[in-house]
Amino acid sequence: MKFTLALVSLFTFALATPTPQNAGRPVPDGACCVANTSLKQDVCNVNGSTGRCVPSAANGCGEQLTCIEDARLTCDANTLERGRPLCRLQGEENIA
Repeated sequence: MKFTLALVSLFTFALATPTPQNAGRPVPDGACCVANTSLKQDVCNVNGSTGRCVPSAANGCGEQLTCIEDARLTCDANTLERGRPLCRLQGEENIA
């Protein structure tokens, strides 16, 4: 009985924990987002943190979007880009 309750609790927790989604696109893992696939504001993972795919020259990704950690982003909740708040690397807020 205890085992069943523990298993049900674990399953419920797994369902309640949101998983970053990019509308079926992959969640990039690394400094650069996926070329010709990732879109601005897609969720990504870099340096053990979650982040966003944004235009930036910070990581030398060339024409690809760069995955920037959430802690290094400046976001404007009043301006949406692809349905999410517009975020840019701190100090690069004017990059398209």
